[in-house]
Amino acid sequence: MKGLKSHAVNALVALTLTGALTGALLGTQAHAETTLRIADQKGNMRAQLEAAKALEGIDYRIEWSEFPAAAPLAEALNAGAVDAGIIGDAPLVFALAARADIKAIAADQSDPYGTAVIVGPDSPAHDIEDLKGKQIATGRGSIGHYIALRALAEHGLGPDDVRFRFMGPVDARIALQTGSVDAWATWEPYTSLAEITQHARVVANGRGLIAGNSFVVATDRALEDPDQRAALQDYLKRLQKAQQWSYTHLDEYAHKLADIIGFPVEVARKQYARRQLHWTPIDDQVVAQQQATADFYHDVGLIPEALDVGPTFDRGFTLNQTTQSPSREP
Repeated sequence: MKGLKSHAVNALVALTLTGALTGALLGTQAHAETTLRIADQKGNMRAQLEAAKALEGIDYRIEWSEFPAAAPLAEALNAGAVDAGIIGDAPLVFALAARADIKAIAADQSDPYGTAVIVGPDSPAHDIEDLKGKQIATGRGSIGHYIALRALAEHGLGPDDVRFRFMGPVDARIALQTGSVDAWATWEPYTSLAEITQHARVVANGRGLIAGNSFVVATDRALEDPDQRAALQDYLKRLQKAQQWSYTHLDEYAHKLADIIGFPVEVARKQYARRQLHWTPIDDQVVAQQQATADFYHDVGLIPEALDVGPTFDRGFTLNQTTQSPSREP
């Protein structure tokens, strides 16, 4: 939305969601006409862009909002409180099921090991089957929820074979540490944080179970605005370059990332090196992977009707075709 002042955006976000908002205006022109309201998750796009100084010279403004998880971020998108943001494949399915007016415009592919079910160091559980009848903390509809369900299904178990307790990452971490739950189904950087600071153990991970895709998604309104659409294309190009820079300057980036997310440098480096992220344009393979996610959620009864994910994507954005060598770091 053009010409909005930052305080007006903050007020709108406060009325429509329960996310943490951090406002920042970036650009070469203090009164640039085009503004992108970008919703980020902890230690994600903004950290890469700022560390790589990739936003220098932009001719539009960015107003940042940060969220602890995808659910409130998706609510902000659906409410029109932000123009674009980053969410995982599972939350995107729920957004489609809710008929949100958003579309994915680029995919960030990764090694999904860090999307995992973890237990405390003294837990008797050594695999997902040992959690039958136990309590698993996760966010409803999150990628953590998805990996738990996929891991259970892989061993012939279903949602009713465990007790899910739905909560955000901060509460889930405390619940695992205090023994209020038996396991936590989560994602990076929280998996590495729990491994390093709580000596948590992974009993199920995403390799072979999930695609490991996250997406930049934008509202239909932003995509229909020629100026915002052009700004989004430029933003994606800069984001891809920033990510490539981060992997060639991993130690430098880890220190910057640690400062931004408030986690130890060791955690920041471990989770980022493990993920081996790389941006890719939307193609048939990405759509097919997302369709498989939607079909699975329908099969286990978490969405009431089968979905065609095709309309969730806008293929009109370009990126360079690059890949990262998959990390096999556990």
